[in-house]
Amino acid sequence: MEGPYKYIREGNGKVTRVIRMGTRKSQLARIQTDSVAEKLKELYPDLQLEIVAMSTIGDKILDTALSKIGEKSLFTKELENALERNEVDLVVHSLKDLPTSLPPGFTIGAVLERENPHDAVVLHPKNAGLTLDSLPEKSVIGTSSLRRAAQLKKRFPQLEFENIRGNLNTRLKKLDEKEDFAAIILAAAGLKRMGWESRISQVHLSTLLYTKLPRCYLGAVYSLDGADCLKDTMQTNIELDNKVNESTEEHVNVAITANNISVTALSAAEKLGLDLANLLLTKGAKDILTTARQLNDAR
Repeated sequence: MEGPYKYIREGNGKVTRVIRMGTRKSQLARIQTDSVAEKLKELYPDLQLEIVAMSTIGDKILDTALSKIGEKSLFTKELENALERNEVDLVVHSLKDLPTSLPPGFTIGAVLERENPHDAVVLHPKNAGLTLDSLPEKSVIGTSSLRRAAQLKKRFPQLEFENIRGNLNTRLKKLDEKEDFAAIILAAAGLKRMGWESRISQVHLSTLLYTKLPRCYLGAVYSLDGADCLKDTMQTNIELDNKVNESTEEHVNVAITANNISVTALSAAEKLGLDLANLLLTKGAKDILTTARQLNDAR
């Protein structure tokens, strides 16, 4: 058959369309994509799926901090390009990797139930039994996230924080086989999906724009060293009743396609986040962010 889609002819002569799922090549990304495929097969047993794995900019550049690379869509751009060229029919991302604004014509079609949202401390084997509070002063903690480093610097000023890159396997290997880091900070969800929950020594809640739907946002802005911090909370009532009568078509600004959730509810959730961001800006968040960008660029 002609067209941008892929089809296969089964033994009985039936022609079936193949749904091509784009994903990153890392082991964790494949595990996450496989879980999505399993759920789709549960819902649509006759569905034919093909997983198309590819490397992204973030996967290829491993000797530079993410904040220094300069590309906004570090872990999504190649997948988005493949989707635009009709080389895949959908892509699976971690929501945290998505840019703030999706490309024109793209939408978030589904979001799986949230996994453990906490950040986890993974200690070097020689530090087993310790915590961030009890590690020796000047101990070096590895993280690939400016956000995590800024938050932790404020909470643990006696520790030092340095960049560590690579996929989950690579970062754990760098921790265990070298003496560069006393511990590293990783997402608890990733460790759980990889079957490495036993490596979690301590958990702490990620607080930068942590979302507790349906009605509350907690927002925070930190300087790079964690010394300056602005926090605020805002809440509203958002009706998530499945029995909605109004149109549930894609809302362009939110870029989410959600069955049985009204445009009003999606807009209210978006407005809450924007209102909180504007509130933080009026309190001086812009100055903190501008200084942070300048310091980061100067490194």
